[in-house]
Amino acid sequence: MIPDPVKMLFSSRGWSPFAFQERAWEAYLAGKSGLINAPTGVGKTWAAWLGPVIEALGEPSRAPPLGKTRARASCEPLRVVWLTPLRALANDTALSILEPVQELGLPWTVEVRTGDTAQSVKRRQKERLPTALVTTPESLTLLLSYPDAAEQFGALRCVVVDEWHELMGSKRGVQTELALARLRTLAPSMRTWGVSATLGNLGQARDVLLGSRAGASESVMVRGEMPKALDIRTIIPPDIERFPWAGHLGLRSVEQVIEAILAANSTLLFTNTRSQAELWFGRLLTEALELVGVVAIHHGSMSRALRANVEALLAAGKLKCVVCTSSLDLGVDFAPVDQVIQVGSPKGVARLVQRAGRSGHQPGALSRVLCVPTHAFELVEFAAVRDAAALGQIESRLPLERSLDVLAQHVVTIACASPFVEEDLFSEVRSTHAFRNVTDLEWSWVMDFVRRGGPALGAYPHFARIRATEDRRWTVADLRTARTHRMSIGTITSESAMSVKYLSGRVIGHIEEEFIARLHVGAKFVLAGRVLEILRVRDMTVFVERARNKSAIVPRWNGGRFSLSTQLSAAVRQKLEEARQGRFIGPEMQAAESLLELQRNWSVIPSPEELLIEAVRVDKVFCVFLNPFEGRQVHEGIGTLLAYRLSRRSPITVTATATDYGIGLRSGDPIVLSEADWRNLLSPESLLEDLGACMNSSNLARRQFRDIARIAGLIVPGFPGSPKPTRQVQASSQMFFDVFEQFDPENLLLEQARREVLEGQLEIVRLRAAIERMRQQRLICMSLPRLSPLSFPIWAENLRASTLSSEKWGDMVRKMVVRLEEESSREDETKASVRRKNRGGGGVSMGR
Repeated sequence: MIPDPVKMLFSSRGWSPFAFQERAWEAYLAGKSGLINAPTGVGKTWAAWLGPVIEALGEPSRAPPLGKTRARASCEPLRVVWLTPLRALANDTALSILEPVQELGLPWTVEVRTGDTAQSVKRRQKERLPTALVTTPESLTLLLSYPDAAEQFGALRCVVVDEWHELMGSKRGVQTELALARLRTLAPSMRTWGVSATLGNLGQARDVLLGSRAGASESVMVRGEMPKALDIRTIIPPDIERFPWAGHLGLRSVEQVIEAILAANSTLLFTNTRSQAELWFGRLLTEALELVGVVAIHHGSMSRALRANVEALLAAGKLKCVVCTSSLDLGVDFAPVDQVIQVGSPKGVARLVQRAGRSGHQPGALSRVLCVPTHAFELVEFAAVRDAAALGQIESRLPLERSLDVLAQHVVTIACASPFVEEDLFSEVRSTHAFRNVTDLEWSWVMDFVRRGGPALGAYPHFARIRATEDRRWTVADLRTARTHRMSIGTITSESAMSVKYLSGRVIGHIEEEFIARLHVGAKFVLAGRVLEILRVRDMTVFVERARNKSAIVPRWNGGRFSLSTQLSAAVRQKLEEARQGRFIGPEMQAAESLLELQRNWSVIPSPEELLIEAVRVDKVFCVFLNPFEGRQVHEGIGTLLAYRLSRRSPITVTATATDYGIGLRSGDPIVLSEADWRNLLSPESLLEDLGACMNSSNLARRQFRDIARIAGLIVPGFPGSPKPTRQVQASSQMFFDVFEQFDPENLLLEQARREVLEGQLEIVRLRAAIERMRQQRLICMSLPRLSPLSFPIWAENLRASTLSSEKWGDMVRKMVVRLEEESSREDETKASVRRKNRGGGGVSMGR
């Protein structure tokens, strides 16, 4: 039964509650927990929020409505925690949930608690938390470390985890699971609700969120089965290159993009990397003076103040376009946005659907996304992603398990709050999905690690972070340890970056230390759409001024490239199968027809049951190209594995290159293999051992260990205002790695580093499945006189990685394009001549 005040709240806006919202409220009031899944912009926030609100309205002891005038001292205690994955979403979310509270006259306060919150507000919240707190996993964990946590959270009724799909599958998700387990101990009647829009494995997502304490009968899945109209269109370049290569960044279509921006009221232009965002922002200002002042840039390396200003201008309808990255993927409700532009393939179905949902962000509205290919094969990807989205083929997020660095941090967090009984905490931890299978041995190791630093560090008192009390409980070692630990809780998300400031002290953003290390005083680079000149570098701060000369370097941030997802890979293979059968459905495939027909004429278009292997000699270099269409990360692992196994068969030097579509092997010696040889090379036997040998997994694990060491508390990244340089943090982590390898080889953090390399960087599960599929496919081995359209982009990537030349990479690629186009034209002319002769009969022309 919906209370009359809530009915009036909806009717005042001309709305009626959706059925899925009513199901969520009913389940909440029945004491259940669950997961809400519905398309973007159809009311998921109110579906999760109004359950606790309706519950409060129905309490007979509730004071009469006093609206905004109610004194803070007499307001309700903390009842709801709203967890958001991004600080940028917190303020917008707080405003959204405060609105119905004020209109209904509830004596509630709604506040935000993130790393951006003013210290004065944080001090006040330490005394008393608001009725509803919008916060992040890190800030919640910090609050749980204070001695009054049991009192502050004891009356908690509900936790809502917004955008759960963004947290699950990351260490921040594991941190969230542990925090929820602690809250369930402090407030046993607390209900947990997750909110998610785009996720393939919803059932598993619900189970991970709720843990083992919420049985199947006590949890629900609320699906908002509401058709959300999605219009996916693609800009078709006027001339389709038949030899595609990455590197254009779509800028050749800038005129058509500007047309689309000017025709719409407001646009979000998404790029996949921050470098692309900077380039596109600069090009739009150069090519369209009418956009000056009404186009802005937004990405994660800009300062929070600059990003907040852009968000406010966009929400107020004062911007025509914002060039952005995934920093605007989530949750913020920009009602004025009526168009999304995606530059380059999104590499995943869920990512495009999520971004498209930023437009038409209200029930019944049409979401529009205009796709801009950066090379010709992306036309195929855009056609594939449209098909996959229509079929609901959304990617899954696999949850992490046994992240012992996060567990070690959590144990110290709980010890900072109050002494704990080891058996009780172990039981609480095992109620989470992440640690449901943690063994007694692993738990004992974690306890020993935080008690004395393990066998290797036991002689150093600094690593004894917890101690036993007289009643056989465990508490934090001392106040200094507690302070240091609290400053390190946010290291799960922290990036090693240098702050970029004007001399006045105003922060522009941050940049990777590795990039700045290559520059000198006076060098110019682009950040936040500004051309900046380096004045000096001090500690971890780069002091700059605006440069008059507009020629500058665009930074490249690490980790910017997405890899083709499993679902989109399968969809691409299906589109190629249609092309193989001569069916070119949709404008993208029709535009790519000449490209694919040339592939058919010079080689073959492989079916999903075939693995195409093309051998070509290019300028005295022997090249072999395989096209599994499994994504760059998987191809990098398989390529290196093949090169290693080839070198074991016989003395040969082979280098491997990967793109999202295929693998390139390059050697100065011929690579001549039979079908049986290829099948042996693609064997899954000894896969882990061979990957460990060829990928220098020890070095990869050493680098991975840096983050593990920070999270586990071995390294303190620095104090506020004086962060340690990346080189210092890296050197410290390598020292610990070496010490553990020599004196504590059974250290479980070493094992975790190696496991994370396999599961994360190498995607070992997907890699193994790809090798199994390739081994079972029918092999199509082609020896070609020239590069085919499928092998060309792999060759171009290989050229980038292996060639030392004063000639620019792009110029070298263009020269090869001209060569191949000339050969293609000669072949076309020869075929046309043959057809003319055949039509004349016996070689006699019609004119005679």
